[in-house]
Amino acid sequence: MTSNVNPATVSDAGVGQASILLDTKNQGCVDKEEVKKILAEHEDPAGYLDELIQAQKISKNSALVLLSGHFRTAFTEYDEMVLFPIDFLHLLNLEHLKEKHWFPVAVRTSEACIAASNPFDPTLTESVRKSLNVENLRILVALPSDIKRLIENNQDVNPGFPASAGRTSLARLRTYLAEQRTLLAQYRTMLAKARTGLAFIRTGLKFASIALVLLRIFGVGALNILETLLFIFGVIMIVDGLKWYLPARKMTRTRADSTPETTILAVDGLKISKATRIEPQKEIDYAPTEPTFGTTILEFDSKDTGVAYKRTPPIDGAGGLRDRWNKLTPVMRRRFLAIDRTDLAEERTFLASFRTKLARARTGLAFARTGIAFSGLGIALLRQFPYSAWNILDFSLILMGITMTMEGFHWYIPGRRTSKESADTIKAIYTKTSIWDFMFRPFHKRLHPDDLPPSLSIKGSYAKGIWGTTGLALDRTLLAERRNVKSRLRTIMARSRTGMSFIRTGASFFSVGMGLQVYFGFANTLWSIHNGILMLVGLFLVADGFYWHLPAEKTKKEFPYCFADMEIMFPDYATPSPLWKKVVFSYDDL
Repeated sequence: MTSNVNPATVSDAGVGQASILLDTKNQGCVDKEEVKKILAEHEDPAGYLDELIQAQKISKNSALVLLSGHFRTAFTEYDEMVLFPIDFLHLLNLEHLKEKHWFPVAVRTSEACIAASNPFDPTLTESVRKSLNVENLRILVALPSDIKRLIENNQDVNPGFPASAGRTSLARLRTYLAEQRTLLAQYRTMLAKARTGLAFIRTGLKFASIALVLLRIFGVGALNILETLLFIFGVIMIVDGLKWYLPARKMTRTRADSTPETTILAVDGLKISKATRIEPQKEIDYAPTEPTFGTTILEFDSKDTGVAYKRTPPIDGAGGLRDRWNKLTPVMRRRFLAIDRTDLAEERTFLASFRTKLARARTGLAFARTGIAFSGLGIALLRQFPYSAWNILDFSLILMGITMTMEGFHWYIPGRRTSKESADTIKAIYTKTSIWDFMFRPFHKRLHPDDLPPSLSIKGSYAKGIWGTTGLALDRTLLAERRNVKSRLRTIMARSRTGMSFIRTGASFFSVGMGLQVYFGFANTLWSIHNGILMLVGLFLVADGFYWHLPAEKTKKEFPYCFADMEIMFPDYATPSPLWKKVVFSYDDL
């Protein structure tokens, strides 16, 4: 290999040969003198010829012959199969190579071959040798647009796309989103435990209150031992319930989509051990972005303030590139499908965030129901018995109930807001084109055959390797979209359960108000107003609950996932999908 490239002047013979090529290609009138001027006067003749090619005034082959004659070296052009050796990839900043217009075509131990748009650049040789750590260097001339495409191909991005659109970058982002969904699932598990703890607390408070009321009515006697045991048992249940509830309450001091302080358990056979402790992070400024079917790219930035999700500006030409699906290479198609899977992963993540916030609202309302019950009990005792030292118990129950009710309603408003946001989000999702709509467009749409994605013809007799290419990428993307459909349904069902929680809470308010009013009558105007307010609040909550519950139940009946037998396939991508093993879960067995 040669280590230096000497500048050369353009001979008349070389220019004449190029002119003949221009004429035979019938690509416009670029005469000998103009060619001389292009090559002699322009600092970047390759870039100028690139512009002429785009303007269709010159053929690409003619331009490369001109550059080869000018720089006295062989030329090369873009080829999807030209990949940079992965062992050397960490040595280079590909974005920097785009600016400098060079790319390594081949690298060995002490020698390299590169493509450059300006082999005459005096700083190029030393810079390349230093970057690749080689002694000998051969330089091929190439058009700047071809060098850019070579770099983008090695970045694993489609033409004109940013580096964040590479399949590796997108896979890393999907992994991060999967981790977020796992953490959100842990949140929901903790909230479910908290609701179980609240059930313990309610039961314990009932036991303790019954014991105290019996002592108040019957005084000291032989049954005090049973009353004492009942009171102690109630206190134990209260303490045990608080141990389940307080960690979840502490968690709500941060937003539901921030990372909790928790412990990941490693499962090895039947042994479970603490493996990794995830420290709490700052709040995540997370809001659903607007997927654009591959014309913008989802990115995230880790900052001191948290993790921010954003989208790139619209990529020039991306929409037209996506529409020409049949003309794309398999690699370019897989890149678009990777973008689609990332958008679907983002959707599943913020739907999981909605479900977590709804679970938090249900947990809070469970506390509110306990609170209103004990407020009602305290009020009934206060009004039933004459004033005495026992009024301390009455006021304690009322104060405890008010505190618990306020605590619960602190979670109600965010839950209702989340219900609306999730409903609007899912409604907007169903108005957009899905990957199924794109790949299997209705025939009533009058489209040119070139615009229709090809039908997949996969047979069991095909080689296993076919499942490792574009067909497999499409299969994964379609499966991801099906997971999203079920995720939307789970979000709708979570909204229905939250509506039922509103209904139960409203029924508690209404029954307490009605019970007090029926028992004590209208003797006291202020207490009657108080009871009326409780009943009105209860009716409002019941109506609000049905507002969210009934539409969700209607949607539930439209989906087979809720009642029909579920058949789940275990993917084995080394074999065609008809040969995958299946397991069937019957609704009747649940």
